[in-house]
Amino acid sequence: MKRWMRDACGITVGALLSAVALNMFLIPNKIAAGGITGLAIVFHYLFGVPVGMTSLALNIPLFLIGVKMFGKRYGLNTLFGAVVLSFAIDGLAPFVPVLTNDTLLSCLYGGVLDGLGLGLVFKFNGTTAGTDLGAAIINKLTGISVGQALLGVDFFVITLAGFAFGKSELSLYALITLVVATQILDLVQEGRSSARAFIIMTSCPDAVGTAIMDELGRGVTYLSGRGGYTGEVREVVFCVVSPTEVSRMKELVHRLDEGAFVIVANAHDVLGEGFGSIQKL
Repeated sequence: MKRWMRDACGITVGALLSAVALNMFLIPNKIAAGGITGLAIVFHYLFGVPVGMTSLALNIPLFLIGVKMFGKRYGLNTLFGAVVLSFAIDGLAPFVPVLTNDTLLSCLYGGVLDGLGLGLVFKFNGTTAGTDLGAAIINKLTGISVGQALLGVDFFVITLAGFAFGKSELSLYALITLVVATQILDLVQEGRSSARAFIIMTSCPDAVGTAIMDELGRGVTYLSGRGGYTGEVREVVFCVVSPTEVSRMKELVHRLDEGAFVIVANAHDVLGEGFGSIQKL
């Protein structure tokens, strides 16, 4: 119960932020950036229906189908997120001021705030149903990948908005909002890219590992690897460092083994000794 209460608070805060983004920036400027909410915005301007209740009406059938097809995967948190967001959109509408009528500013700031809100919803184990659930249903019925189905549904909504509002530019602005919101959502979910992961294939793993520990003060892990072409078994050195240590790391490896094969990757939400607290989990 304590865990669910924490999730419920996080989902509520995220839904409220998304509702503010919609009322403050997106809805007044006719920016329908995909999803069920975007479709509800189109219906709002075509038929005068409230965005929140329309969104809920569209989400409930999807939710029921999802529960039937996928079981508990789409449970209480999904329904809770969809209901809170829908009521928050309509409930906050009379009280949230419209900050700007500039379409570009609206799509950028609306995308950031909406992405932040949805990121919090997902981070606390919720969803708002919507097109991600619709995409999962399409995947189940047709075999089309979830990513392709989601892209197709969002593209349809954005294109429909352009035709409905009689301005193709609004579709282009909506696409910008979708991209911005997605980037912010990923940032909230994964954390900023605060570290770099090195995967080092070298002929002298012990020397490289010892130098990393002595000179950089970072721990290393030795992984067992086997070359696909040669079949040769060798140890692979794995290490995570801060961005400021990348150059020193490269220089160190090059000094010890000029022929080393090195992969450097962004690492998100690194937790443990030398980085963030594991309690963040």
